Amino acid sequence: MTKLSLTLIAVPLLASFARAADELPVEWVDPDTHHRIIRLSTEPGTASLYFHQNAYSPDGKKLLVTTPGGGLATIDLETRKTDPIVAGPVRVVIMGHKTGDIYYVKDDTIFAASLATKESRQIAKVPAGGSVNSVNADETLVAGTITHGTPVVVPSSTPPTPPATRPQSRGARIEERYNQHLPMELFTIDTRSGECKTFHPSTEWLNHLQFSPTDPGQLLFCHEGPWHKVDRTWLIGTDDSGLTQVHKRTMTMEIAGHEFFSADGKTVWYDLQTPRGEDFWLAGYEIATGARTWYHLSRDEWSVHFNVSHDGKLFAGDGGNEGQVAHAKDGKWIYLFRPEILPNRAADMPGQERLIRSGVLHGERLVNMSKHDYTLEPNVTFTPDDKWIVFRSNMLGPTHVYAVEVQPTNAK
Repeated sequence: MTKLSLTLIAVPLLASFARAADELPVEWVDPDTHHRIIRLSTEPGTASLYFHQNAYSPDGKKLLVTTPGGGLATIDLETRKTDPIVAGPVRVVIMGHKTGDIYYVKDDTIFAASLATKESRQIAKVPAGGSVNSVNADETLVAGTITHGTPVVVPSSTPPTPPATRPQSRGARIEERYNQHLPMELFTIDTRSGECKTFHPSTEWLNHLQFSPTDPGQLLFCHEGPWHKVDRTWLIGTDDSGLTQVHKRTMTMEIAGHEFFSADGKTVWYDLQTPRGEDFWLAGYEIATGARTWYHLSRDEWSVHFNVSHDGKLFAGDGGNEGQVAHAKDGKWIYLFRPEILPNRAADMPGQERLIRSGVLHGERLVNMSKHDYTLEPNVTFTPDDKWIVFRSNMLGPTHVYAVEVQPTNAK
């Protein structure tokens, strides 16, 4: 596509941005990136899930989203038809990798809704002080954390202009909650019998719990809190075996976090900064061997969350604004990253297998997010065919779910 034709697209696009919310554009080509964007949702306030929550049906055809009333619906990725599944308010956990059942919590009870019939079945009651976070690969277990005591409530995001009556920022509340050191433990519930088992008692703030997408007995979790103070990322088996620290700090103010599994469950990826806010990496830990790979990226390309394609060949990032940890001057983009391992000219020297493989991420901008308010995190995910990246955004006013095509329009 020529520059002239892109300019012609941009003119009606800018005009359409000024229309009422119910007249927002459904499809366009970003004039800055040449990538096609489609709006998947029709109702303002619809949002995609957190970046590591599986939201795709096993056949790859449907996307799970939350609705404005706190309910759950699916969007057909081919027809873009929205199909309500569960009325709100509920808290979504995940779409099952095996059956496509939608697991959610309503009040103090865990349910699973059938994608086909929309009927829900009760799994079990949530333990006192408990929070359900994940469902394993074969859907035989749900897992979560139990807190003994009353934790400080930490908001999921901080409003751009906090009310004068608000006593603390989100960062201050995280610090206060971290300093409580309340007794906690992990738990699993058998989805067939309802049997609850607790394990790994700790006074660390246990959070960000997620099952491996392929190994039903493998859990990833974090020690939550200020990242420069915690040893954050850990693996553990559901039988309380194999506790492994994924990353160990080697310098002051080094931080690592927002960990997630690769689609094949073999690698844990995470945001690494050495030190905080200065040098940026996407780091990987291979579970079976302990081998490590670090991909370097620029300050502007740092993202609130990263993700990896299902074939493991590409990464994505949702960017960030100038007020976040990277203090990026031009970071408000949805990014595609192509990884490159740098040549090892000392490969014939002994001990190379113990060293970190170094590489670089080559970034490509997909969506101009300059109008997006980053108090809403975009949370990028690849569609199962790896042809699109789904994200949520308020760049046109109301929150909607969007998808951007990985292949640029002018490359077709």
